[in-house]
Amino acid sequence: QVQLVESGGGLVQPGGSLMLSCVGSGDTFSDYSMGWFRQPPGKEREFVATISRVGRKTEYSGSVKRRFTISRDNAKSTVYLQMNSLKPEDTAVYYCAATPALASVSGLRKVESYDYWGQGTQVTVSS
Repeated sequence: QVQLVESGGGLVQPGGSLMLSCVGSGDTFSDYSMGWFRQPPGKEREFVATISRVGRKTEYSGSVKRRFTISRDNAKSTVYLQMNSLKPEDTAVYYCAATPALASVSGLRKVESYDYWGQGTQVTVSS
């Protein structure tokens, strides 16, 4: 099984940018499709983006499409989330997740699709 550790969160002003990183260990990283989710205060965890095992395919939620970019570097066992044009409503704890399941990215938008989770990193967008 894979262990995941996120980093890169923090406080940023509206319109700013942040890059989140998630490092995997304990297993072959390229055997896993990866996803980013977030949990705003008082709300349920929601899908942000997902990327296939070798990074050829990605999918985004409508609220972040064209602002966020998911990518991965399997040689570094790392998945990234570049977040641009941040809005106050992007404030949340951001989690990375992994699944060994063979599924298209369109089938990886649900929390229950993933088996392994990081501890989360806080992103706060505020002036």
